[in-house]
Amino acid sequence: MRHAKSLLASLCVLLMPGPPAGFAADQTGTPPPAGNPPQDSAARPSFFGRIASPYTAKIPPMPDMVNSTRLESLLRAGNLYLSLADTIALALENNLDLELQRYGPQIADTNLLRAQAGGFASPVSTSVFAGPSSVTGGAPSSGLQSFLNAGSTQIGSAPPSFDPTLTGSSGLAHLTTPQSSSFTTGTNSLISRQITSSVGVQQNFATGTLVSLGLTNSNSDTNSNRAQFNPSTNSSLALNVTQHLLQGFGPALNSRQISIARNNREVSDLTFKAQVITTVSAITDLYWDLVSYNVNVRVQRDALAASERLLNDDQRQVDVGTLAPIEVTRAQAEIAAGQQALTVAQTQLFQQETILKNALSKTGVLSPEVATAHVILTDRIHVPDIDPLTPIQDLTSTAIASRPELAQFRILIENQNIAIKGTRSELLPTLDLVGQLSNAGLAGQVNPLVGGSPTAFFVGGYGTVLAQIFARNFPTYSIGFNLNIPIHNRAAQADLINGELALRQQQVGIQRLENQVRVEVQNALIGVQQARAQHQSAVKQRILQEQTVDAERKKLLAGVSTSYNVILTERDLVTAESNELAAETTYAKAKVELERATGQTLNSNGISLDEAFKGKVSRPASAIPDQAPGKRP
Repeated sequence: MRHAKSLLASLCVLLMPGPPAGFAADQTGTPPPAGNPPQDSAARPSFFGRIASPYTAKIPPMPDMVNSTRLESLLRAGNLYLSLADTIALALENNLDLELQRYGPQIADTNLLRAQAGGFASPVSTSVFAGPSSVTGGAPSSGLQSFLNAGSTQIGSAPPSFDPTLTGSSGLAHLTTPQSSSFTTGTNSLISRQITSSVGVQQNFATGTLVSLGLTNSNSDTNSNRAQFNPSTNSSLALNVTQHLLQGFGPALNSRQISIARNNREVSDLTFKAQVITTVSAITDLYWDLVSYNVNVRVQRDALAASERLLNDDQRQVDVGTLAPIEVTRAQAEIAAGQQALTVAQTQLFQQETILKNALSKTGVLSPEVATAHVILTDRIHVPDIDPLTPIQDLTSTAIASRPELAQFRILIENQNIAIKGTRSELLPTLDLVGQLSNAGLAGQVNPLVGGSPTAFFVGGYGTVLAQIFARNFPTYSIGFNLNIPIHNRAAQADLINGELALRQQQVGIQRLENQVRVEVQNALIGVQQARAQHQSAVKQRILQEQTVDAERKKLLAGVSTSYNVILTERDLVTAESNELAAETTYAKAKVELERATGQTLNSNGISLDEAFKGKVSRPASAIPDQAPGKRP
């Protein structure tokens, strides 16, 4: 028994599986540096740590809810200075939509680990959070409402377990058996004590092969007068091999869930990329809307100042008797309307600032410094004189190649094709090749109650038994086939048909998705062209209206016009300036939409997907201007 325990301990140490290579790197997203041995010996797992590692799990840390230092560095004297680049960088570092999506690839890593052990690959999420929207705007564009039917990849026969299994058992029995004849045992009451033990290991392989190696021991001590050896030990070392020849054969079938899990890991990366595109597009729209709200406050304030000047002029003319008092009343009414418009514009501005700050901070506006900070934007909308003309065919080709939604769909179709192999295998009969090779051994002490001289070859202890086994003194060989043919096989037929139907849906779905992408690109290009034309028209209208206001004021001074006419022309000027501002914002947002539709948001903004995943942008924050560009509106 002592030898059995020693052998069991040795097999446990040699056959204990270690943690899969590369999983530690997958947990952090960064592979360990190659070629650099560990500097700290404490980093190496201990002997017992290696044994216990398969039975422990590396739990991820709690989420970090502390904002990046970039946000604090852009705060000064109650103001938050933001360029568009800094705004995007803050979103990459602090936006909670992105923080939530960062768990997707990590979950896919654990699903891959499970598939490598022989489990089914769990599906991954492809949904993307819609980005924040402006105070008066609708929901932001979040990409295609695509027909992302993932199909069913958990179909067909279950994959084998690829983790080796170590088994062991031990037992003690005391048996008392009455005997009808003492001729065989030498006694009418046979008493025996048996100690049994076994240890084995089995491993499945991707080829459809099951290999098991087992050592069994039986130690017997009896009161029989006929046993030549008492006590005695019987042992056997057996190697069993089972190879699937039809159903369950081949690496393509048995490793299909691992391939699907690897593809799902890529799908998770693409989902994160789609989230980055959606979030950056929404944040950019927020930024340009905030620019327009700031300018709108200035426009409304200028209009109110003009109305106040008109009131002062009218009051002086009424005092000298050259103007009817009703004109003062009209000017006062115009001032009241202007004050209301200014209040609305300021309210929109403050609300937009709150929305933007909430999107750029992990804690939202919980911090008083962030909540009360006035956002000062350092970038302005610029409408170039000429837009580069890119043929629609080139833009569409770029979108088809770059959009993460389409790449996800292609991978899901590939997954479905891989999964269908499992259902095709189920249609086949089960034909297995079974082989066994075993070696036996026997040793014990000579029973003095038995006459004769037993063979000295069997006299000894457990070492003698092992010597016989490894010398193959008593070998046994066997080989055979097992055949199992289903008669109807309807379940396998249904699984294959369902898998193929899901594939057909996906093939139609990706065509639908590509058509939708082409429509989005064309609409986005039309939107840019229309926005440019609208801006050019608004600029001309504003210039002409400025000239009209100037002419009307001169007519008023000459006594050939009224204050009411001046108020009307100034009101039209405010409308023209607001239209120009809206046209600028529409153009800027149309460019953002064109970048999103063609999948070029990351390239256009110089965004590294690796930095986005880590939540740390290497580019430093922009320098804060020495002079604050004005007080809070």
